[in-house]
This record gives sequence, C-alpha cells and structure tokens, in this order.
Amino acid sequence: MTTLPEKYRYIVVEGPIGAGKTSLARMLAEKSGSTPLLEDPGANPFLPGFYQDSARYALPTQLFFLFQRINQVRDLAQTDLFRRATVADFILDKDPLFARLTLNDDELSLY
Repeated sequence: MTTLPEKYRYIVVEGPIGAGKTSLARMLAEKSGSTPLLEDPGANPFLPGFYQDSARYALPTQLFFLFQRINQVRDLAQTDLFRRATVADFILDKDPLFARLTLNDDELSLY
C-alpha cells in the first residue's frame, strides 16, 4: 500500500462519461488506503429515461445527481484529523457545466 502525503486529503478523478473514472478512483483508493467516494448512477431512477428522451428527463436526472453528490460531499465536512484521504470519481464544480449542456434555459434557471 502506498500512502498519500498528508496534504492530499481529497483527490478527484474527472473525465467524460465512460472514461473509467470510477475504476481508477477505486484502484487509487485501494492502493493508497484512502476512502472511495463514488457516484451511484444505478440509484438514479431518471437515468434510463434520460438515455431514451434526454429533453424530457434532463432536469430530474441532473437534480438527482446534484443532490446525491451534495449529500456525499456534505458528509466530508465532518472529517476529523485522523480520517483517511478520500478519492472521488466526481467533482461538484462540473455539475453546472453538464447542466448547461443538457438543460433548456427555463430548466437551467430552475436548476
């Protein structure tokens, strides 16, 4: 096991859909003894609809992922000095970028 330097408490693997972010994040967490923080697309009940009719399901899909990610990251705010580093397969800063690509103007305003 390779431990990460103390200054690296939160590491993110980012890239396009299907690039292998989750696999790499899992591997990095395992090899470094870090805690993985992974998206759970299977929990999003709107995702199958999004792939069939993206215009109709873009907003609920996007909001579900946003709330899921916020809940996961919120738990990190309670970290203590002895908590292991975290390796994530998402970054919240990307969420509004993806929203701009998938939502219409009214939905983006609501988002």
